[in-house]
Amino acid sequence: MEIIQDPQEIERKSMEIIQQEVGEVDCSPQEEKVIKRVVHATAEPEFTELVVISDGAIDSGLELLEAGANIITDVNMLKAGINKRKVADCGGEVNCFISDEQIAKEATAAGITRSMMSMRKAVQDPENKIFVIGNAPTALFELIKLVKAGKADPGLVIGTPVGFVGAKESKAELAKLDIPHITVQGRKGGSAVAASIMNALLYM
Repeated sequence: MEIIQDPQEIERKSMEIIQQEVGEVDCSPQEEKVIKRVVHATAEPEFTELVVISDGAIDSGLELLEAGANIITDVNMLKAGINKRKVADCGGEVNCFISDEQIAKEATAAGITRSMMSMRKAVQDPENKIFVIGNAPTALFELIKLVKAGKADPGLVIGTPVGFVGAKESKAELAKLDIPHITVQGRKGGSAVAASIMNALLYM
């Protein structure tokens, strides 16, 4: 087979194939762009049926980015996948506290995961308005708990943790919250999915 080497041509061809395989998606053009970015990142057309976008989630995300809001991720792999130059152009930054030594100490002392303690730290800064959780269900559960307790007020939560323990349940709980959110149903998800959603918003 001919190997396509030009990055832009690879992406163009990929989106062409996605269009052929999934066709038109019954949603707004902006929502369709997000969903097809997830399909592009995973090579799984099934995600067209799994992605859930709450009313106003995309508008809220775009407004927050324009206002220079900071983005919080649950793991460094996800942080690495988000276009930080685009975020910086908007006046914000991408942060992840999972590797902080103090977070590790406090998590051990409290008997909880580092990702949970990271959420507790992140919500203390009002500039941290976009939370992107792609790996740890415990991080999403903790953020939901903080929201319910009135200790967190995120403007957008992108929650796509993956796995067999707690992932499906954490996303189901997120879907019940009356805050702007984008998630996926079931066990599937991951950092690549979360990053693709965030980057789709950054390029709108």
